[in-house]
Amino acid sequence: MSNTYLTLKIFMFKRKREDLILVTILSLICSALFYLPTGFEERIPKDSHLAKARIISIDNSDLSQNLIIKSGDQKIEVEILEGAWKGERTVAMNYLQGKMELDEIYQVGRDLLIEFNIVGDKITAARTRGNYRLSIELFLISMFAAILLLVGGWTGFKALLSFVFSALMLWRVLIPCFLKGYDPVLTAILVVAALTAAISFLVGGINKKGLVCFLGAFLGLVLTAFLAKVFTASFKVHGAVRPFAETLLYSGFYHLDLTRIFIAGIFIASSGAVMDLAMDISVSMSEIVRENPAISRLALMRSGLNIGRAVIGTMTTTLLLAYSGSYMTMLMVFMGQGVPVKNILNLNYVAAEILNTMVGSFGLVTVAPFTVLVGGMVYKGWRRA
Repeated sequence: MSNTYLTLKIFMFKRKREDLILVTILSLICSALFYLPTGFEERIPKDSHLAKARIISIDNSDLSQNLIIKSGDQKIEVEILEGAWKGERTVAMNYLQGKMELDEIYQVGRDLLIEFNIVGDKITAARTRGNYRLSIELFLISMFAAILLLVGGWTGFKALLSFVFSALMLWRVLIPCFLKGYDPVLTAILVVAALTAAISFLVGGINKKGLVCFLGAFLGLVLTAFLAKVFTASFKVHGAVRPFAETLLYSGFYHLDLTRIFIAGIFIASSGAVMDLAMDISVSMSEIVRENPAISRLALMRSGLNIGRAVIGTMTTTLLLAYSGSYMTMLMVFMGQGVPVKNILNLNYVAAEILNTMVGSFGLVTVAPFTVLVGGMVYKGWRRA
């Protein structure tokens, strides 16, 4: 009994040490990524400053309204609330573009983010940059982190670290590489592979559980990338169907291959659900082996596949609801105007979402047998049946 207890303590100590080492390494990587230059910092105007400001008064004399659309501009007197120019007052311009999804109409007493230049010791060319939301965003993120730590404990901390690592990899590595003209599909596969490995081993541990999750998820994502490439050509859609794609070209990035960026986006969007399913199956198979070490490889794989079938039933619907929820108003417009279903389904941007949903779901379904196959080999060995 004492030998068993001692063995268990040694095992738990090794597990904690491995976890601590991995957490330390990923924390250092996150720190390095945070300070990693993207190569586009020089595009930020050096004489431009941002600050929180409060509206003192508004001049709406140049504002006009055509039906529900307002156009023109607002002249807004503001008082700066932070930084070296705290307490200074200036006039900021709010130029409307005639688009409800982009324009904001301000009222006295609201807090704004303003951008302005300094000439000598005077504030010039101040412009509004939207209602001030940074404080509430920081509060929401902090509340999410606190609840995650409270509920998840050490596992919650590792999940939070994986969240931060994923965000930094996307912002500091993936997007800059896309803008610099690196092949989007290859770059996305490498980044997703890094994310999958980090999350799998961080959440599952540096063990068979983490390995099975990583291999199963990565195989599913590679298949998703292949299908995305094949069917994008068959659907005859291009990356310009995505929001701001045309704006990106007009910003000076004419060299970008928007279609390959679109393909990369398909399997990036499904990667989270794929990792989730792979981890569910891997953990379940690990528990089955722990409770019944004598189970055969075939029986283990059959059990893993049954678990995968149950999870797939809800996960595929998850992707459908996630994608369709973002386009609810578009679907309402089509129905409200009596557009035939055939016409709707044949539109290029609707076809792009169908492609996104179905290819992502196909990759999600196939990750189950991939993970089960890998799990059977890893948990029960390559020769044992």
